[in-house]
Order: sequence, then structure tokens, then C-alpha cells
Amino acid sequence: MPVVQERTAPRTRVPAGAPPGRRPRPSHNLWPYALIAPAIGGMLYLLAYPLARAVLISLQDFRLRQLISGDAEFVGLRNYRTLLSDPRFWEVVGRTFVFMAVNVVLIMVISTLVALMTERLGRAGRTAVLCALVLAWAMPVVAATTVFQWLFHSEFGIVNWSLTSLGFGSFDRYPWFANGTAAFVILVVLIVWQSVPFAAITLYSALTTVPAELYESARLDGASGTRIFRSVTFPMLRPIFMLVFSLEVIWTFKAFVQIWVMTRGGPGDATTILPVYAVQTALSSQRYDLGSAASMVTVVLMSGVLVLYFRQMFRQEDELR
Repeated sequence: MPVVQERTAPRTRVPAGAPPGRRPRPSHNLWPYALIAPAIGGMLYLLAYPLARAVLISLQDFRLRQLISGDAEFVGLRNYRTLLSDPRFWEVVGRTFVFMAVNVVLIMVISTLVALMTERLGRAGRTAVLCALVLAWAMPVVAATTVFQWLFHSEFGIVNWSLTSLGFGSFDRYPWFANGTAAFVILVVLIVWQSVPFAAITLYSALTTVPAELYESARLDGASGTRIFRSVTFPMLRPIFMLVFSLEVIWTFKAFVQIWVMTRGGPGDATTILPVYAVQTALSSQRYDLGSAASMVTVVLMSGVLVLYFRQMFRQEDELR
């Protein structure tokens, strides 16, 4: 009979002086946690602390005197009741959602068309379009806003000069920023112009990952371009479309710099959205408590929009499965 040799498990060495019957515990390496600790600490300091501080101020009677002395009184939800009972606040909320919807729809449509066009261009055309998108994306927000202010200047703006040269005499010295609708449209154009490059480049990068065989099969079946996009391109890139859409909702909902630099929410309240309303409330009458409450309401509304959207998206994915 063949001899079967039994293998014994390797014995672990017990250090001298160790209590009998106990094995040494493996040592835990804390070096990875030490490496990420500065990043986590910086994130908490830059994000969590300001948010917690804003929540605290929104629950206090915090005005200019309290800002200097620091003895703010806790008032609970009184600031929120004052804010929610203000008719002007609800007008601003409605205007904010209109502003967000118009911008996001235009951004998604234009960026999708630009991405599809870029994919069909040759190497030279594709390089030129991508370079133009990157340059537009890299322009600082304040610089781009200042350029738009000069473009639509009533006396020295090139827009009035061009329209007057084309025979539209009514636009001679036309005050664009004194008209609420015109100022609203100019801000929409500015934000769309600044946001399309990121969305278009992201969608174009995703388009390059779609297998060409799927397009060829769809064309052999006689599908049109619109049908190919609805049945092939969009289902393949749905996660990227949802990601870009969510980012644009966030960035548009909290747009502040462009509006504050260009119109400061005017004329009247024509371009006042929630972030601008919060700053106006805090600075005009030193009601930092109401301004913080408005900021918190903005965060809640923006989060609610995203939660409802993601719930709808996940429900559609479950139905497709």
C-alpha cells in the first residue's frame, strides 16, 4: 500500500514570555488612515463645519450686534416661520425653479448636440471643437461675466452696435439690464455658455465608448438617426447622462456669482434666485439668521429635487429589468 504522508500545519512561534494558551494578535497598520486623515479633516473643516454653523445661526436671533458680541439667543424655528410667511420668498422660489429648468434643458440639449457633432467630425475639426470648448470652460466666471456686461452695454456694447447697423434703430443705446426679461435672458445665455463645455466634453468622452457594431446593426435594420439615439446611444450612456444632469441641476440651482456681478438680482427682483435672496437678506438688513435660514431651505429644496429625480430614475431601471 502506498504510504501517505501527512502534512502538518506550520507552527507559529510564540514569543518568549507570552502567557500560555494565548496567541499574539496581528498588528494593525495605521499608516493608510494617517495618509487620508488630512483630506478627511480638510473636508470636514471646509464642508461640515460651515454647514453646521449655518444651521446653528438659522436657529438663533443673529444680527449685527450678535455678530460682534457673540451672545446670540436661541429662537428655534422662528426664522423659518418668518421666511416661509414672506410672499416675496415664494416668488423667489418659483423664479429659481424656472431659472434652473430653462438652464438645465438648454444645457443638456445643446451639449448633446455638440457631442454628437464632435463625434462625426474628422480629426482636425474634432480637435478645433474640443480646444474651443476647453478654452471656454477655462475662462474664469468673473471674467466671462464682465465680458458679457460689456457686450450688452447700452452705449459701448457690440450687441447694440450690431443690431443698429442691421437696421434695428430701436436698439440704439438700449438698456438691456434695465429690462427684467432681457437681463434674465442674458444670464441664461451666460450660464449656458459656461456650462455646455463640461457637459459636451463629458458626453463626447462617453460616446467614444459605445461599440461601433451596435450602430452598424441598427443601420442595417433601417433605423434612423433619431431611432439610433433613442434605442442605442441613450440606453448605453444613461448613467453618464444622469450624472451630467444631476451636476447641472446642482450648479444651476446655486448660481450666484454671475447674477451678483452682473445684476445683483435686479432690476427689481427679476433675476433674484434663492442664493442671491439669501445674500441680500443677510447684507441689506444684517439679518444673518434669515439669510442662513434661506440657505438651508435652498439646500433642502435642491436635495429634494435630486432625490425625486433619482427615485424616478431607479424606478425606470427596475421596470426595464
